[in-house]
Amino acid sequence: MRIVSFLFLTIFMMTGCSSQKKADMASTVIEYSAMSRGYFKKIVVQNQTVLVTNGRDVQAIEKKIEKANWDKIVTEFEKIDLEKISTLKAPTEKRFYDGAAIGNLKITQNQKTYETPGFDNGFPPKEIEKLVNLLTDFVKE
Repeated sequence: MRIVSFLFLTIFMMTGCSSQKKADMASTVIEYSAMSRGYFKKIVVQNQTVLVTNGRDVQAIEKKIEKANWDKIVTEFEKIDLEKISTLKAPTEKRFYDGAAIGNLKITQNQKTYETPGFDNGFPPKEIEKLVNLLTDFVKE
């Protein structure tokens, strides 16, 4: 009887934790920005909505994210260890000599902000590459 109770409790706890992670996405804000002297792009994703800004003094364009795309974003987001994104290393260094805009990923969840160090726009660290590519796809639309 103890084993059955233990198994039931374990399964209950596991499903509770995964649903908590999904529920957190409603209040999570994912922000990707890329900027240089003559370039500015900002993409903000929150609760199945994306805001895209294509210039410093330009009004943001708001779009609804389709469910299939939202599910991809959630899947990639769940793979990221938020506590470690501040230590990610950029694979290239073109931004040091104006060869690329400076990219940055900032995630705000539960009133805590997690931010990457600067990296070359178009060449994010491999740990966040798929998520960044999903975000930048909104600019191509």
